[in-house]
Amino acid sequence: MFDSDLGRDEGAVMSRRRAFLLTSVSALAGMILWSVRMPRFVQAKASEKSSEEVTIVEFSNSGERLKTVHVSKVVKTQEEWRKQLSRGAFAITRQADTEFAYSGEYWNLHEKGLYRCVCCDNALFSSDTKFESGTGWPSFWQPIKPENVVSRIVRINGQPEALTC
Repeated sequence: MFDSDLGRDEGAVMSRRRAFLLTSVSALAGMILWSVRMPRFVQAKASEKSSEEVTIVEFSNSGERLKTVHVSKVVKTQEEWRKQLSRGAFAITRQADTEFAYSGEYWNLHEKGLYRCVCCDNALFSSDTKFESGTGWPSFWQPIKPENVVSRIVRINGQPEALTC
């Protein structure tokens, strides 16, 4: 009924145990190094044109479209962003980092409402367009208004990845 190591070659058992321990320790060390020393491939940079304007569509908290407005682009130094945002939010929004799958507060949220930018409070997505992607991150099939979201392709380690801001 139960598999036992009794009667087996003790050398083979020790070899498997060592391989298991080495693999486990290596994986743990890799995760720690990745989280602590992850290279910052993409840095969000402040624009030199502080008077640059963008067009956005404003929404009430209930999801009602209010009006289209022209506003100055939010421009802050990295230090100003650090003061405004939590450590995790800063890494995600300003350095193109990501949180671990299934760990964020919104991945499994099913309440009706709007998802707003943590940096500027602009409405980005409606819960009506949220879907279960199986990735562990909140996923949406379209922004609340195309004007409110900027998508671009960036290269990380030579590979193209979509980045939505």
